[in-house]
Amino acid sequence: MPILRLDSRVTRRVIQLLVGLFLYGAGCALAIQAGLGVDPWTVFAQGLSIHTGIGIGWVTNILGLLILLLWIPLRQKPGIGTILNILLVGTSMQATLAVIPPISGFFAQLAALLGGVVIVAIASGLYIGAGFGPGPRDGLMTGMNSRLGWPIWVCRAIVELTVLVAGWLLGGTVGIGTVLYALLIGPLVHLALPLLDARPGRRARAHRTRRAAALAGDRT
Repeated sequence: MPILRLDSRVTRRVIQLLVGLFLYGAGCALAIQAGLGVDPWTVFAQGLSIHTGIGIGWVTNILGLLILLLWIPLRQKPGIGTILNILLVGTSMQATLAVIPPISGFFAQLAALLGGVVIVAIASGLYIGAGFGPGPRDGLMTGMNSRLGWPIWVCRAIVELTVLVAGWLLGGTVGIGTVLYALLIGPLVHLALPLLDARPGRRARAHRTRRAAALAGDRT
């Protein structure tokens, strides 16, 4: 009976991981179609997509793989969640973009943008709460924190400002959506993660909540 119970928990966590990764890509796609600006990594992926002709979702997957290579000098170890993040987020984004047309009209665009941010926050709570390893971008920042001793929010600021400027120079969309994402995603993930954490252990849950809040931009 304990074995069956353990298997049931693991199955739930795997399903939660897959749903979270799919929703993450869908939320990003909704924000893209809103056309008001997107988060820094998506700005960068947009810029690369414009210049390569490769779909932004596929660019996102390729970027995830390249970022994973940067884990080597940082001595980070990927989990199954890390690998699935690379494979599924961009794929979900590309599939969602294929069925959702561009959105016109400011209020409709704003609603789509805010909906996308909320979906990304819930998705972050789901996939982080599953406890199968960080995404490649999160792992890059936590690796910098471990190796260099810098606060996570400093690592995040350096990395995301760099990719934001590079993406903007390449033609990615920077706007009010970029600002709203930066302001809202931290508090929303901070709310979502404790509700969606599927791993046992109060101390582990509290640690992941603090780490996720720092990665998402909540500096409290």
